[in-house]
Amino acid sequence: MGPERVIAVIMGGGAGTRLHPLTLYRAKPAVPIAGKYRLVDIPVSNCINSNIQRMFVLTQFNSASLNKHIKNTYHFSIFSKAFVDILAAEQTPSNRSWFQGTADAVRQSLHHIYDHAFDYVLILSGDQLYQMNFQHLLEAHESKEADVTIATIPVREEEAPEFGILKTGSDGFIEAFVEKPSPELLPHWSSEVSEEMKRAGRTYLASMGIYVFSRKVLYETLTTLLQATDFGKEIIPLSVGKLRMYSFAHETYWSDIGNIRSFYESNLSLTDEVPAFNLFDSQNPVYTHPRNLPPAKISGTAIHSCILAEGSIILADRLERCVIGTRSRIGKGTRIYNSYVMGNDYYQSLESLAESHTLGIPAMGIGNNCYIKNAIIDKNCFIGNDVHIEAGPHLPDQETQSYVIRNGIAVIKKGAVIPHKFKLQ
Repeated sequence: MGPERVIAVIMGGGAGTRLHPLTLYRAKPAVPIAGKYRLVDIPVSNCINSNIQRMFVLTQFNSASLNKHIKNTYHFSIFSKAFVDILAAEQTPSNRSWFQGTADAVRQSLHHIYDHAFDYVLILSGDQLYQMNFQHLLEAHESKEADVTIATIPVREEEAPEFGILKTGSDGFIEAFVEKPSPELLPHWSSEVSEEMKRAGRTYLASMGIYVFSRKVLYETLTTLLQATDFGKEIIPLSVGKLRMYSFAHETYWSDIGNIRSFYESNLSLTDEVPAFNLFDSQNPVYTHPRNLPPAKISGTAIHSCILAEGSIILADRLERCVIGTRSRIGKGTRIYNSYVMGNDYYQSLESLAESHTLGIPAMGIGNNCYIKNAIIDKNCFIGNDVHIEAGPHLPDQETQSYVIRNGIAVIKKGAVIPHKFKLQ
């Protein structure tokens, strides 16, 4: 399907409270992943790799860093019609409210989107980790003559109550929808899936929050159901039985980065010997802002199952199952386990480093002789020497000025200063 027939709309997300404090200063799609990317790079890269060249990103909360990233990253030839444009929430004479949900965000942006020629709108989330060729999704939508196609992923019985679950007929069309069903309802909600999924016990079709709407159907739906503000909670359930809604099953890796635990596990899973999400797929690269950084410099460090981003200076004693982001600085004797160190946005000057040493205050990065386990270290942190951070289920959820504990994971806030000899264990 040619790029002139499709426009993608990427949802910038709400306030991102479940990813707090990573969303304290940035929108969810701007949260750094895998040491060098942003979450929004995933849907944009999937679009580019699927020959979808026109994309809108709808933003509202803490959008400055997201806007800057998109502006600095996605440049196309002046002879191309390709673009990645920001559509920020705006007040107009006819509408003075902010986006109230995913459907409301698209509704308020219709006058911008419908300035372009297209047959289909592909609606995507900005906070998921997956690889998908959207051409297959679009071709299924067209061949089935569907009004709406929903990308679904087969899940197991214990996972189903966390999702919106779809019930399909033998032809793949959706007959019913339930949001986060209780366990006692589940026996009636299994659907026909592939033999491989059956063997894995994945017989429930969960909505991935990825939708294809035909042009006319999207406009009529959003301008008719004016009180409906969200696709998953309102538009889709209200449209079952009224529109031809098809389920497109996606059977490879997909992770919804909905909370700190899923964000942490998704990042650390990239260090697996054969990770489910393949960053090394030359046919489907993940694009991001290019940086003119030197290669990582490592001295005297034992490294096991780690990802190291460029520009890092590492003198640590041991790194094990870690993601180390760009421009990270890790001091001598330090040991880090099961952690994501996001790195830094800039290098501290030699003069500033000398001044920090003279004054006895932490330098940017992670100091000497530290022990860090089960942690997320946000960007631009100043962690002193002899710091001991060992999170786990033994630590109750809590929040201080410099860190948060969520589900046994310690999250050091962006720009936090952790003094020498600090202990959290």
